[in-house]
Amino acid sequence: MARVSVCVYHFLVWGWYIFINCYFSFQEGEKQLSQMFPYGGQWKYLTVLNLLLQAIFFGIACLDDVLKEMRRNKDFKWVAASRDLLFTSLVFPISTFVFMTFWTIYVYDRELVYPEFLDRIFPKWFNHAMHTAVLPFSLIEAILNPYRYPSKKKGLTLLSCAAIAYICWILRIYYVTKKWVYPMFTKLNPVCLTGFFFACHAFLVLIYLLGEYLNHLIWAGNQGQQQLVKRK
Repeated sequence: MARVSVCVYHFLVWGWYIFINCYFSFQEGEKQLSQMFPYGGQWKYLTVLNLLLQAIFFGIACLDDVLKEMRRNKDFKWVAASRDLLFTSLVFPISTFVFMTFWTIYVYDRELVYPEFLDRIFPKWFNHAMHTAVLPFSLIEAILNPYRYPSKKKGLTLLSCAAIAYICWILRIYYVTKKWVYPMFTKLNPVCLTGFFFACHAFLVLIYLLGEYLNHLIWAGNQGQQQLVKRK
């Protein structure tokens, strides 16, 4: 019964993220933003990339649940392995990073990250769907399922590659358009911007380690070990 409940939960969250991704893609607000920053479209924002990442992850989680119910998960071990690697190295760190950095900067000065005119483009509930709900869903997932963390070298390398790739993408957009994706970057000189990128990377690493500790704290007992054995 518990497994069925988790499966239903995964399908509901997967459907939610599909809806949010589609809602953003077909919103008039997205078209207005694309006119302001035509290069890169909606994919220039970490928030949007994170929403896509969440949809992919929960889709894989649903597939893994179905294979378990069919007792075919042993034939497709790569699905569970992909699920573990994706959640531990990218999904949990990035969703937590989006939540923490967005709301910290927003409280300090919202014009630096989410200018007030965006409230006339996107409804307030959608702002919370993009920047708030992502963390509770990740925390619930960490509580519902034990995850097999990769070696720190492997996990942090994957996370660092994703971070570097996004930084390069931001710099590429600026090189082509001469406009920064995020308003706050206009306030920073090259040295401060470099320091900001390093600080963000350090924060991501800290979140990764926190996620690993949280997973161990919740699932270190016999129940967690039994759950991991069942997933083999």
